[in-house]
Parts: sequence; C-alpha cells; structure tokens
Amino acid sequence: MDRSSLLGIIIAFGGIALGNFLEGGHFGALIQLTAAIIVFGGTLGATLLNSTTRDLRAAKKMLRYAFRDDHVPSKAKLIEEIVSLSVVAAKEGPVALEKKLGALSHPYMKTVFRFVVDGIDPSQMKEIMEDQISIEEEQKLAGAKVFADAGAYAPTIGILGAVLGLIHIMANLTDTSSLGSGIAVAFVATIYGVASANLLFLPISNKIKRKVYEESNIQELILAGALGVTRGIYPSLLREKLFAFRAGEQIA
Repeated sequence: MDRSSLLGIIIAFGGIALGNFLEGGHFGALIQLTAAIIVFGGTLGATLLNSTTRDLRAAKKMLRYAFRDDHVPSKAKLIEEIVSLSVVAAKEGPVALEKKLGALSHPYMKTVFRFVVDGIDPSQMKEIMEDQISIEEEQKLAGAKVFADAGAYAPTIGILGAVLGLIHIMANLTDTSSLGSGIAVAFVATIYGVASANLLFLPISNKIKRKVYEESNIQELILAGALGVTRGIYPSLLREKLFAFRAGEQIA
C-alpha cells in the first residue's frame, strides 16, 4: 500500500478529531445519520448522473491504484538500463537485445524493446506507442474525474443539508425538543460535505492524476530510449537526452 495515502487520511481525520476533542467536543456529536444520508446519498446520486458506466468502472479500478505502491524503478535506473541496451545494440545489433528482455525491470520496457528486436520502423513504432500512451492516460484520468466531480458536488450537497436542517428548525420553533436535532443536522451536514470533498474526494483524484502522469512520463522515457537505440544514437548522447525526463524527480 502507498503509505503516504494511508498516512494522509489518518492525519487529516485524526487532526480534526483531536481538534474537536481539545475544543471540548465529543466524537458522538459528529455522527448524524440523517446528515450522512443527505450528503453522501446526494453526492453519490449526482456523481452517478454525471458519469458513464465506463467512467465508474475506471473510478473503481483507479481507487485501488491511488493506494497501491507499485515499486516502480527510478528513472535513473531505467535510463542506465536503456543505455546498456544501446551499447549492446551498437556492438551486436538490435537482435542481440532479445536475450536481455527477460531481465528488464519495467514491463513496458519489455514491450517496447520487443519492437526494437523485431525491427519495427521507428516512425511507425513512435506513432503506435504514443497513441497507446495517450489512450491509456485518457482512460485512467476518466476515473480520477469521477472523484473530482464528487469533490465538487459534496460541499454544495452539504449546504443543502444545512438548509434542510434550518427549515426543520424554523418549522418547529415551538417544539424545543426538536431544535437540537435540527441544528445538529444543519452543521454536521456542512462538515460532511466540506470534509469529504477536501479530505477524500479531491485528494484521491489528484493522487490518481499524479500517478497517471508519472506513469505516462516513464513510458515516454522508455519509448524515447527505444527510438534512440533503433536510430543508433551514441550511448552517451542518449543518456543526456533521457536525463530531460528526470525533471521533478528526487535524485538520491
């Protein structure tokens, strides 16, 4: 599991719970079934209405993706692998790379360098693989958008829940026994809407986007390396070319 995702949720909700406790509040005051039904039911309904079945399937898949730790090799390691392959190809020819495919650290590298071994035309390989990267990225981002949409709807539904609570209060001003429950629903619904959007839905959407963009960047790095090997770029020049893909990566 991606520890930063799990730790983020624990710290976010734990901080709010601790702050509430230090202010003299108690956890039970934040538990309101009516508010939960209004906010989460309304958010779910609006999100379903806004999304296609394909989007929802992608969202289910990408939710696991947001919390999964894939142990992807660093870009520096991938670059050195590609450069070593370029040395072999320069000395023995692209066909000699076939015996190296099984030891490559990234699955996408095995796919792309299989095309190099098979002698696929570089321009055709570039067009095919770039289209594939773009399509896969679009499909994954569709899943992220579902969570972004939920994050946009939840605060508004929370306000709706607050208004409903106030309507209940105004309709029963003479019944003092119902005032407390109405006020609780009003304020807790707002908390549910704002908290779920800013502590869950939007962060999950952004985490998915970051991972998708990073994965696409790695695929583009591998593709650029494979094209460089096919075109016979000198290994040291290929290394310098691929270093551009390390922008933003923490260098150990």
